[in-house]
Amino acid sequence: MTINEKIKNILSNKAKFIFITGGVVSSLGKGLASASLATVLQSRGFKVRLRKLDPYLNVDPGTMSPYQHGEVFVTDDGTEADLDLGHYERFSGVPAKRADSVTTGIIYQRVIDKERHGDYLGATIQVVPHVTNEIKDFILSDITDEDFVLCEIGGTVGDIEGQPYLEAIRQLAYELGRERIMFIHVTLLPYIGAAGELKTKPTQHSVKQLQEYGIQPDMILCRSPIQIPENEKRKIALFCNVREENVIAALDASSIYEVPINYSKEGMDDAVCRYFGLKDVPAADLSKWEHIVNVLKNPEGTVTIGVVGKYTQLLEAYKSLNEALVHGGIANNYKVKIKWIDSEKLEGEDAEAELSDVSGILVPGGFGQRGTEGKIKAIKYARENKVPFLGICFGMQMAVIETMRDVAGIKNAGTTEFSPDCEAVVGLMTEWDKDGAKQIRHKDGDLGGTMRLGAYECELESGSKVAQIYGSNKISERHRHRYEVNMKYESVLNKSGMSITGRSPDGKLPEIVEIKDHPWFIGVQFHPELKSRPLAPHPLFVSFVKASINNSRLI
Repeated sequence: MTINEKIKNILSNKAKFIFITGGVVSSLGKGLASASLATVLQSRGFKVRLRKLDPYLNVDPGTMSPYQHGEVFVTDDGTEADLDLGHYERFSGVPAKRADSVTTGIIYQRVIDKERHGDYLGATIQVVPHVTNEIKDFILSDITDEDFVLCEIGGTVGDIEGQPYLEAIRQLAYELGRERIMFIHVTLLPYIGAAGELKTKPTQHSVKQLQEYGIQPDMILCRSPIQIPENEKRKIALFCNVREENVIAALDASSIYEVPINYSKEGMDDAVCRYFGLKDVPAADLSKWEHIVNVLKNPEGTVTIGVVGKYTQLLEAYKSLNEALVHGGIANNYKVKIKWIDSEKLEGEDAEAELSDVSGILVPGGFGQRGTEGKIKAIKYARENKVPFLGICFGMQMAVIETMRDVAGIKNAGTTEFSPDCEAVVGLMTEWDKDGAKQIRHKDGDLGGTMRLGAYECELESGSKVAQIYGSNKISERHRHRYEVNMKYESVLNKSGMSITGRSPDGKLPEIVEIKDHPWFIGVQFHPELKSRPLAPHPLFVSFVKASINNSRLI
């Protein structure tokens, strides 16, 4: 289907598009703003879809360092995407798909592939129209009966990488009509303490730059640490050519789950409905979110959980994990306090000194050898001291290696990810089944997009702790890993007190291990944090937090 055909198709249905851009500085929370707006619109009965357009040239964030990009979020269909898609899913409950995430790398890759194939019939390939058409094609694809499609443009207005995206959405506003398109601009109002004033000039300059690209924002979200005086709102409205009621305060909140409530109180959803001429729309019902905020502000107690990882200097690397623990706390009416422990530093320190004040220990996923022995040290402490333990992905692999070394007595047990000469308890996967088709990988192949990615089914052992937790013997969870525990060591593990209680349907791949002679010790090869939501906490995190709470009462 050509771009013109897709535009005609969109014009024939009810979908309306909201484009969210950012200005002044990065990290203003465009993703959170998009997710919050989607939540409020859902509460008024609308069907929403959320998308992220990232200007960087990587094909996806899968090979980027967490220090560069933060967490890599994985969808059911195996897409490695920006962490904002995690916000989208947690707030809206709508599972993201491959069609909801694109980068400049993907856009240019498609354009070049088409040029090589001869699809452009010998034309000179240019940013306009070829790159912008590809961006528009992404925005308009895979839309069915959605009322609103919210598209967040990554980066900051003025970035050279983002210019093709701004041109593409400008064109869409012309082609679909302004009555189908709304532009929301997220900016910063700096507070100058010495003057006791909020400054609007950066916002004015940012909007002016957006206007230079041919885009007039219809709403401005103003990030601010304090309430915005009415005269400042009037000033922004006047100089930015925006209706005063469409200048919305985006104040700092005690919890991200308070943001949809705050936006609705500011009239954000009313302004959107008014812009699109939507009348007789039910009022927003945010009672479930108000309950969550109430639990977070007035918990029955606090439990401390130690997270032993290697990216603790940048907590964005563990965004979904952090939120999943919060969700587990909400389900138990408890506040979860996370103690972030650098696994590399733990290698040279006394484990008891670092871990004696935590009620549960979690070792998350990760790549690379750095900090590995610190993770193993923490796992040994959890096993020997009966502290509730959850190992995720790499954390599960390290739990198996720790048991093989310290219980089974195989001192050189390890993973081929680090050493070809170890007892390869964990090794590189070269083939596996995905939806009935064999997936084959090679050791020296590309790193990007070659892992075991996305949702896979898992069969649980009847009567196991995990089967009780899930309330089912068959589950589906999301994966992102390249190495796997070798099933040939199962009998050794069993003799050492560790059981494989979750397997792939063909029985070839271990998915879950647990130590039955322990209050709560579970390792999973998948990433349960990616499917946890505040309104639907993941059962593993609910149970793990509950076990940690019970343990805290014994400390």
